[in-house]
Parts: sequence; structure tokens; C-alpha cells
Amino acid sequence: MRMPKWSFWKVASAVCLIGGLYAVIFRFAFGLGASTNLNDAFPWGIWIGFKLFAVALSAGGFTIAGAVHIFNVRRYRPILRPMVLSAFLGYSMFVISLLIDLGRPYRIWHPLVMWNPHSVMFEIAWCVTLYTTVLFLEFLPAVFEKLEWKKPLDLLHRAFIPVVIAGVILSTLHQSSLGSLYLIVPEKLYPLWYSPMEPVFFFLSALCAGVAMAIFASWHSSRSLGKELEFSLVVGLGRVLAVLLAVYLTVRALDLEHRDAFGLLALPRRETYFFWLEIALLAAPMVLLFQQEFHKSATWLYFCSVLALLGFVTNRLNVAITGMEASAGLRYFPKREELAITLGLVALAFTLFWLAVKYLPIYETEGTSTAMAEIPSANPVRVRHGQT
Repeated sequence: MRMPKWSFWKVASAVCLIGGLYAVIFRFAFGLGASTNLNDAFPWGIWIGFKLFAVALSAGGFTIAGAVHIFNVRRYRPILRPMVLSAFLGYSMFVISLLIDLGRPYRIWHPLVMWNPHSVMFEIAWCVTLYTTVLFLEFLPAVFEKLEWKKPLDLLHRAFIPVVIAGVILSTLHQSSLGSLYLIVPEKLYPLWYSPMEPVFFFLSALCAGVAMAIFASWHSSRSLGKELEFSLVVGLGRVLAVLLAVYLTVRALDLEHRDAFGLLALPRRETYFFWLEIALLAAPMVLLFQQEFHKSATWLYFCSVLALLGFVTNRLNVAITGMEASAGLRYFPKREELAITLGLVALAFTLFWLAVKYLPIYETEGTSTAMAEIPSANPVRVRHGQT
């Protein structure tokens, strides 16, 4: 009997999944008080930051779907299904973490029937519910093709454009609404992050994170499963990421100037150091991606995507944790159960993505691909891709 090969990442994922499962059982057995370092003064912790980032990563789904199906940008069709898959998993992890985070998770359905149209949380609850459903419908064709169910597939294809349009509208609404959520805490969120422009920041940063995730997912899919994309397509994503990062950082700088907040950048405070870390992680890939020589190497493109993703992780944690600590008068650090559940959810998302790519037609190519490989020329040979 042939034994399966266990790489470092498979072992690490297994450890995180087991640890996360134990922590979830512990949380529901003993409650939030025993399993977290949250309290009445600081009720939102790392799980809020995780949810904010999981949703931001999913922005690539509606961005690529809208570009391909609405604006007919066909060159991005090969990455459509991978991005829809990553978005579906991101929202699924959001829902799972929400169930864990809520004091009474069995009441998660209440916002859907107990309407409060004046609440931002009401809009977020409905948009997340509806967009998760849309992502499920967008992902179904891969399942139907695998099962060779032609009639359901044809029926879904007929309704695909309205579904995609609904997805773009819903995701755009609640990506910005997550930023609107922090407009209600002007006295609590540190001025480096609190701004009336917060909804715009959340939307722009989600677009950046979605594009960075497309490069990141392509790299790992090509390394672990040989599911590769055309290199010129990945280079194009790198250029888009550079422009989006430039726009995002410029808007952030203009906002600081408009609010006369630049003076805060020189204060020797913990918030200042974390803010500069966030900006450095986002500015570095922007500068690199504007240099032509870095578009000739898949390694550099991947490195830039990792830096950008780390920058947005830092941003979401800064907003959810660092920027709120001073007003709460305490220093929050997540308990081991909080960390175990967070790492377990990340490992679960990567494992499900790996299984889907391995067993479903997520990446479909014809011929030989030159994706994510080192090449000596800036003009790689184009390769014809099959329909996805």
C-alpha cells in the first residue's frame, strides 16, 4: 500500500486543523470568557480582524467576475473560477468565525427577519448572506461539469449574468459598509485610522487584496498541483496591483493631510510604529511592481503579493485591535484558543481550496503553460486557455 507524501505544509495544516477543532470545542463548552481575552471594555478581538481580512481577500471574486462577464475582459477568464472559489471560501470562513464569535450563535438568523434598516450591521448581515449565496451559485458550474449534469449547468448559465451583477452590487455595498461600521466609534478608534473616508479605504484595500490573492493562489496552485496560468496574465495582475496600491496609498495620504493628522506620525507611540509597518508593507510591493525588471520573475511577483497581503492583514488588525486599545485602557493579546481557532480557519480554507483545485475543473488549460516560471524575456509566449 502506497503511503501518502507529507510535506511541511501538509503537516502544519493538519496540526492547525486539529488545534482549531479542539479550541472550537473548548469555546462552546466553556464560553467566550474562558476561551478568549475579550471583555466588556474590549469586546472585539482577533476574530473581528480575521473576518475583515477574509472578506477583503474575497474581493477578487466580484472584481474578476464583473470584468469577465459584464465588461467582457476575456483575458482574465482563466482566473475566474479560482477567484470565485477563494471568495466563496473567504465568506464561508467569515460565517464560521461569526458563529464562533457570537455569544448566542443560534440567533444568527435574527437580522434576516428582525429588520433594523438604520443599522450598518443589518446591511452587512443581509449582504453577506446574499453574496455567499451568489458565490455558491457561481461556483456550482465546476461541480456540475465534474458530475456531467448538463441540464442544471445549462439552466445556471442562462441566469449567470444577473447573478454576477447581483454579486458585484452586493459585494461593493458591504465591502464599504464594513468600513462604515467604524464610523460609529470616533472617540475609540485612534486618529491614524479613524476617518470619514473609512468606507472608501475598505473598498479600495479589498480590491488590492483580491488582486494580490490571485497572484498568491496561482503560485501555490502551480507549485502543489501543477495548475498553472499564463505568465503574461500574472504579470498583468502585478501591474494592476501596483496601480491599485498607488491609488490606495495616495488617498490615505491625502486624508491624513486633510485631517491635519500628519503630526501623529512622529509621536513615539505603539500606534505610530504599527501604522508605519502597515504602510511599509504596502509601499514596498508598489515600488517594486512599478519597476519593469521585477515583472520578469515569478518569484518577485509572488514576493510582492505576499508583502501586500501582509500589509492588509496588518491594516485590518490595526483597525480592529491596535487602534482601539488606547481608548479601552488595556493591551489586548489573543488567548491561545483564539489563535488556534484563527489558524485552524486559515488551514481549513487552504485545505478546501487545495481539494477543490485537485478534484474539480477549477484551472483548465490546453497545451503547455508558461505560468509562474522564470523566463528571460519580458514578452512571454501566449498560450491558449480552455473555457472555464
